Amino acid sequence: MTVFGIVLRKPTFDEITAATLLGIGLWMAGLGFAHASGQALDMRDAGALLLVSSWACIAVRIGLGVDQGSRHLAVNIAVIAVLLGLYDSAVALVA
Repeated sequence: MTVFGIVLRKPTFDEITAATLLGIGLWMAGLGFAHASGQALDMRDAGALLLVSSWACIAVRIGLGVDQGSRHLAVNIAVIAVLLGLYDSAVALVA
């Protein structure tokens, strides 16, 4: 599949699982660093961090590495903006 001139690949279930676990690990490390620096995150910010770190890990598996050029970076930023907009809307509806 090609999107904006970027060839995407279909990752296996094991690759998605590994990327998700890596994203959760990076999220936990980010929470730890924030807590250690005295900048504790509230639940809303922690959820957004989980969403972004998980997407970043999965994006690499589907072929959207930010180090592969400006198109890859632009698509990643666009997807993250949409995900955070949806997340913010869902949190606003719940609260």
